[in-house]
Parts: sequence; C-alpha cells; structure tokens
Amino acid sequence: MGRPLKILLDSVILIDHFNGVAAATAYLHRVRNMAAISVVTRAEVLTGFTPPNEALARPVIDTFSVLTLDREAADLAAQLRREHRWKLPDAFQAALAQIHKLQLATRNVKDFPPEKFSFVTVPYGL
Repeated sequence: MGRPLKILLDSVILIDHFNGVAAATAYLHRVRNMAAISVVTRAEVLTGFTPPNEALARPVIDTFSVLTLDREAADLAAQLRREHRWKLPDAFQAALAQIHKLQLATRNVKDFPPEKFSFVTVPYGL
C-alpha cells in the first residue's frame, strides 16, 4: 500500500519535466509516491503531445493517481473562480487541492502566490 496523497501536481510541473527541467524531474522522483494529478492536468499535459509522441507521456502520467471532478469540485471551483478571477482550469486545481487536503505544487505564482494561499507550494524555481 502506498503512502497517503499529500500533493496535487499542477500541469506546469509535468510540462517542465517533459521539457528537460532537471529540478522538475528530481521533484517528481521525490514525491511520486505521495502525489496525484487531476483530470485537468492530464488533459493539459497530453494536449502538448502529438498522437505518436503521446506514448512518451503516458507512462509518466499513468504513475500518478488521477483525481476526477464531481459536483462538489464544480461548485467550489465556481466559487473560487468568482472570488479570485481564476481561469476555470486553475479554479478546478485549487478546488481539488482543497477538497482532498493536498498541497498544490505549481510554479504559477501569478495566480497562486504561496504567501496568499496556504495550500500552494512552489517546489523549485527556474
């Protein structure tokens, strides 16, 4: 049995890994047993690959549990979007992190400044 989930990976962390950012790769290795992705992250990451190259991404993203969206997540995302003027994918990420009591690992400090949002962690810088 794996360790309990503690981290929700934002798309940018996986995108950095696929773009060869060593800090992202090292971070993913450190947290792989306690991290999950959302259906939003899965879709955003796969969007960046052409169908023949998608096979490169799938083994990596398939190692993480996938959190799905439900009514509770949709309702909270709508509230968060209104309050913070976030794009809907960002609001879904925040909602899932809060519902599942996870830290959202991201480099998106424009929308998620960690000093303002205690559920946000910035695992590395560029």
